[in-house]
Formats: sequence, structure tokens, C-alpha cells
Amino acid sequence: MSPVKFGVIGCGHIGKRHASMVQLNEECELIAVCDIADKNSLGMENVNAPFYSSAEEMMANEPSIEVVSICTPNGLHVEQGNLCLDYNKHVVIEKPMGLSKANCEELISNSLKVSKNVFCVMQNRYSPPSAWLKEMVSDGHLGEIYNVEVNCYWNRDDRYYFKDGKKHPWKGSLALDGGTLYTQFSHFVDLMYWVFGDVTNLQGKFNSFNHEHSTEFEDTGVVSFDFVNGGMGCLNYSTAVWDTNLESSITVIAEHGSVKVGGQYMNEVEYCHVKDYEFTALPPSNPANDYGHYKGSANNHPFVFENVVDVLKGRKPITTNALEGLKVVDIIERIYALR
Repeated sequence: MSPVKFGVIGCGHIGKRHASMVQLNEECELIAVCDIADKNSLGMENVNAPFYSSAEEMMANEPSIEVVSICTPNGLHVEQGNLCLDYNKHVVIEKPMGLSKANCEELISNSLKVSKNVFCVMQNRYSPPSAWLKEMVSDGHLGEIYNVEVNCYWNRDDRYYFKDGKKHPWKGSLALDGGTLYTQFSHFVDLMYWVFGDVTNLQGKFNSFNHEHSTEFEDTGVVSFDFVNGGMGCLNYSTAVWDTNLESSITVIAEHGSVKVGGQYMNEVEYCHVKDYEFTALPPSNPANDYGHYKGSANNHPFVFENVVDVLKGRKPITTNALEGLKVVDIIERIYALR
């Protein structure tokens, strides 16, 4: 069968990773990439594909593209997703899917009109500890869920928001970044929703302790809620941690036991004491994406592209569909309505 043909919009850290993952997959072919920045300034020497300066130009000149990866600032995701759907292409959209539930609903509606898939990149679902936690809850090993605590404590200081003494053009802005939960921690909101379901009765407190000069939003939040499926929980997060990332974890107190998936990137099972259950070692997690002075979530992007190919070739269902991507945005939007 012929390879699935890809285009990439946005050639920053994540865009270059998408282009690389396409090129490393023998069932994929990279047709073209685009970015508003000059190609030579982006470090695209290893990307062997035509380069365009606008998404419109790429879409008009490369009709063979079947799937477009959108790796631009958060506030552009929906607009560019709709552009790709106008050209009758499937869309792979980096987290978050958008910055409002209404815009995500519009994108989903447009995808249904042209019968195209919207793949939402939530690659932390592929980490062995995340898949294990999902199985523990879904298979009933833990019984009734009582309390879930999600802790996300990372460092994002001036090294992230400034370059060569100048403020980054979109990081930290409400219009294009959207907020800490969208850019840094939407993966963990996704995992919480994926494993435990929707939330209600939200309450929250927010503050900016050391980012007032660099962002238009909070760096720290404490949010409590009830799960629609039963039990209560909280989400505690901060990017005000000094120097380096501290922790990403989910702790569960339940009817038949307690578990904690933790580490810097939810990459290990730190505690498991469950009735009639014996824990066995999991395969190692992939390392975090390394961007130099800071790190992101696990490097599981190859699995994302494997799933795209499997779906388009009719072999497997989609891993993170557009409705799930919308739900993550919906939960974050409801949290931010408390600010």
C-alpha cells in the first residue's frame, strides 16, 4: 500500500518532531512543511521536503497531501484545522485542540461535513504507567473511586518566555497561549478525564507568584471538583518551581487500595497496594521530550503517527478522537471560568 502523505504547519520544537516522526515511519511520506519564519532560522536542514511560508500556499500547491499536522501556537489550531478541512484533508492537531469549547465544536462539525478525521495529540496515553492506571480503573481492580489527586509541578521561567532578552512572541499570551493548563498541563487533564471521566462542582484558587512580567495568566492553581462517575478530586499545578521540573503525578485512594503514578513526567508507578492484586514491573517509559533548558511530556509521538496510519488504513480505531480533545478543552475552560 502507498504511504500516507503528510504536511506540517509550524516548524518549532514540536513541528520539527512531527516532521521527523513522519520521515522515520516507513508507511508515511513527508510532502511539505511551512512556517512564517525563515527556513534557515528554524534548523530544518534535515527535513527533506519543500518549504512554504504560509499554510494557504502549501495547501494550494501540494494537492497530494492527505494529512496535515498542526504544530502552531494554541490559538491558531482551530483556524488552521478548518483551513485543512476546507482542502478535504485529515488533521493531526497538537494539544490543546483549541482554546474554547465553541471553536472545537465548530472544527468537529466541519470535519463531519467532509468525512475527515481530527486526531488529537495526547501522547501520554501511550506511557506504560498511564495505560496501567487506565486498566486498573476500567477493570475494577480498585473498586469504587474515593479521591484522586493530580499534581503537576514544573519549571517554566524566563528561559522559556524570553529569548535573547526579548519576550517570546506568543508564549504567555492569552490569545495564542491561553494559559498554563492549556500549554503545560493539558496532557494531565486528558489523562484524568480518560481514566476517571468528567468533573463537576468545580472550585478554584489561582495566583501568579513569579510570572507577572512574563505571562498574562496564572502560574499556580488549586482546583477541587467531584467526578460525575463518583468520588472527588483535586488538581494542583504550578510552573513557578525553581530551576527544573519537580513532579507530575496522580494518586488514587479507592475502595480496594491505593496507587500513585508519579515521577517528573508520570513515568513510574511509585506506589501500589491493592487487594488481591500483585503488581509486576512495567516496560520502561520513553524519556521526556528534551528542549534544552526545559523538558516536556514523554516522547511518545511515534505512537501517534502509527495510530494515524492504522486508522487511515482501517486497521485500528483512533486513540484520541476529536470529542475527547474537545472535552479536555471544555474542562480547562470551566476551570478558567473560576479565575
